[in-house]
Amino acid sequence: MGVVGGRDEVSEATGPASWEGHRGGEPGLRRAATAVFLAGLAVFATLYAPQALLPELSRSFAVSPTASTLAISISTASLAVGLLVLGPLSDRRGRTPVLHASLAATAVLAVLLALTPVWEVLLVLRALQGFALAGLPAVAVAYLREELHPSVSGRAIGLYVSGTAIGGLTGRLLTGFLTELGGWRTALAGTAVLAVGCAVAVRVLLPPSRRFTRVPREGRLLRQLARGFTDPALLALYGVAALLMGGFVAVYNAGTFRLESPPYSLSPALASLVFLAYLLGSASSPTAGWLADRVGRRLVVPLSVVVMAAGLALTLLAPLWGLVLGLCVLTIGFFAAHGVASGWVAARAQLGGRAVGQAASLYSFWYYVGSSVGGTLAGRAWDGSGWPGVVVLAGACTVGALLLSLVLGRTRALQPS
Repeated sequence: MGVVGGRDEVSEATGPASWEGHRGGEPGLRRAATAVFLAGLAVFATLYAPQALLPELSRSFAVSPTASTLAISISTASLAVGLLVLGPLSDRRGRTPVLHASLAATAVLAVLLALTPVWEVLLVLRALQGFALAGLPAVAVAYLREELHPSVSGRAIGLYVSGTAIGGLTGRLLTGFLTELGGWRTALAGTAVLAVGCAVAVRVLLPPSRRFTRVPREGRLLRQLARGFTDPALLALYGVAALLMGGFVAVYNAGTFRLESPPYSLSPALASLVFLAYLLGSASSPTAGWLADRVGRRLVVPLSVVVMAAGLALTLLAPLWGLVLGLCVLTIGFFAAHGVASGWVAARAQLGGRAVGQAASLYSFWYYVGSSVGGTLAGRAWDGSGWPGVVVLAGACTVGALLLSLVLGRTRALQPS
């Protein structure tokens, strides 16, 4: 028995009694944590690589800023659908086969994207890639919860979330700089090289599952999926995921257009430097997990959302430093809230007798639904009202997430039976 990622839910190890999971200092822990970190880096670099390219794609394919955001939104929408398929599939077939197949397909599609001839083909390939990318968020948290000892799983989940933050940063910086060297095709080719390299590294490093328990029957799978909607705390966490991600992606999607427009008029390479704020997010996620271990998730999540709201308000300042500072504070708050909330879902599902993989997939499903909707609405808000319109959109999402996080504080904590 141990505490995982917060004091509010106490989890009990499952699986073979003879082995409780990889412990601190063991090679298996280092290999698992490194492999999942690299997988997060590859997946999220690939997913968000076009975000720094939106103005370039708008010019190259002669589409509007709103239409250009589809390069992101269509992937996150198909990723959300993929989670509903690959999450339950991993409960039947295992975590590692799904993860390896996901990374391989992602790498192949990344290569094809760099060669795409027309806008419509690019969107089709991005939709297919989004579905393939779902393999990682569908299984990562469940794999770490199952294969690592409870004393270290919370920190490993934080490391995984930091990998997703660094991956998002890497994809945006890489494409921003490569665009100036050879255009958007060169930028996407660089992302493809990264995806292939990480897929090979994960194949070599990731330890096979030893504590996975198969869910054997389809009927049980469907019942488990339905049970994911019966816990008020899980429902609130799904809503927090959708609203936080919707506001966050809206800010960064429209932010690229704002930075390349007057009065800043930055080049794509310089504009992409703003994504260095993701480094702060990669640090805030494990830090928030550490804090949740001591004071509880019910306090850390709403405080993190308040930090995000403060950052959003700072972006209204006219000087460039105000926008950059605001994005940094917003990013710290977002990744802190997301890192703690995602671990909360896994712990809550396990204690409530729900399939962890399906609960984690449902959380990620709503997370990417929020990304798809928020990212698309950001283009409309920017076209119609400029940056103030984007801030109103993201602010509404943040306030909604704060209210739901306060509701979470009133839900009943579960204890192991």
